[in-house]
Amino acid sequence: MNRNDLIIRTKNFAHACVKLAASLPPSSIGNHVRNQLNRCSTSVAANYRATCLAQSKAAFVAKISIVLEECDESYFWLDFIKDENLTDESLDTLINESDELTKIFARSRITAIEKKETTSSN
Repeated sequence: MNRNDLIIRTKNFAHACVKLAASLPPSSIGNHVRNQLNRCSTSVAANYRATCLAQSKAAFVAKISIVLEECDESYFWLDFIKDENLTDESLDTLINESDELTKIFARSRITAIEKKETTSSN
């Protein structure tokens, strides 16, 4: 999977989360979760694009770390929605996607750190 594939994948993830968030009930908890999920899921896509423009390994690691955190937070809110039964929609696909993206970005960060350490020890 290349950068362009991940740009599209993260954007699609954000769109799907925003659509889900729009379907949440207009209650206090529904509004809170809607705002949180909108913020973190769209942050995954926006910050991944910024990661692709990183001008150094250190900047890449910092930016991919933000993406990783936001992706994991998206997982949390999706799981929370499921636990609270805030929607009748199946969340399995989105939960699975957030888990897969989290693993991809965690591995990317590890790889970047390893390359950075190898480069600086030479």
